[in-house]
Amino acid sequence: MWLSVILVAILFIYPFVFGKTLNFGISTLLFAGFAMSWNILGGWAGQTSLGHAALLGIGAYAMTLLATPERLPPFLSSPLAPWWGALVGMVIAVAVAAVWGWLTFRLQGSYFALSTIAVALVIRLIAINSNWTGGAEGLFMPDLPRPFGLDLFDRNVEYWLAFAFVVLTLVITHLIRRSRMGYALQAVREDEDGARALGIDPARMKLLAFMLSAALMALGGSLYALYLQAFEPHTILELPLSIQIALLAIIGGRTTIQGPLIGALVLSIFGEVFRNVFSSANLLIYGVLILLVTLFAPNGIMGLFQRAGSKLGTAR
Repeated sequence: MWLSVILVAILFIYPFVFGKTLNFGISTLLFAGFAMSWNILGGWAGQTSLGHAALLGIGAYAMTLLATPERLPPFLSSPLAPWWGALVGMVIAVAVAAVWGWLTFRLQGSYFALSTIAVALVIRLIAINSNWTGGAEGLFMPDLPRPFGLDLFDRNVEYWLAFAFVVLTLVITHLIRRSRMGYALQAVREDEDGARALGIDPARMKLLAFMLSAALMALGGSLYALYLQAFEPHTILELPLSIQIALLAIIGGRTTIQGPLIGALVLSIFGEVFRNVFSSANLLIYGVLILLVTLFAPNGIMGLFQRAGSKLGTAR
């Protein structure tokens, strides 16, 4: 808990100290939230998904398509229109995850991971070939109303929205960890047959984790659409984005609460530092870190911290 408080405090202070680098801060926060959302399924439930960008995209498309009062039914038309779009995106993402999970949770390990790629590709093809999604050219965020007087295109506002998203996801993860659901998910992750013997329904628990992960992912996707202001299927629904999100959690520590957040912070900082040195800095950094984590820290960066803490405690 103390580490979460420290990380949140650092993120809270960031815009007051580094106000000229808000784009970097917003991007880092959003990807930290994506990684923590992915980790509910990929870490706690142990189901490696390589198609989560599709859920992110659902949130982004819903937010953009329903962002103005004119695009909503009269009884929903109000300055809060953008948030109705975000809510609709979350509902659609949960419904998609329910069907997606029902179809794919019969598969195990790498077969499940491959199936998530296939489903995500289907969603991407639908977006590319549908006129209402803008086809291959994508969508532009329209002029938005100002709920509570807030300019949603103001980077300061976007930073605090992304900050709230990270805090919400972090709180939910802490609550899961301390709940019966958290213990059940860990049991399913370690041994499905053993969990079943304890009266736990593995399919139900994985489905609940997937639906919660999808809701948070779509919420983050709505904020990502605000940040980008324009996007297309080839960027927001691509496999590399899904892999990037998964790697943030894996490198940070997929079985930990703060690991995905730390992974996003570390990789974002490294990427920014080396961006002007290597044209493909992100690819190089991901490759090197994956190799190092595989060889020396199979439990991720948080695993290293925990191991160091245990050694210090033993030394005392």
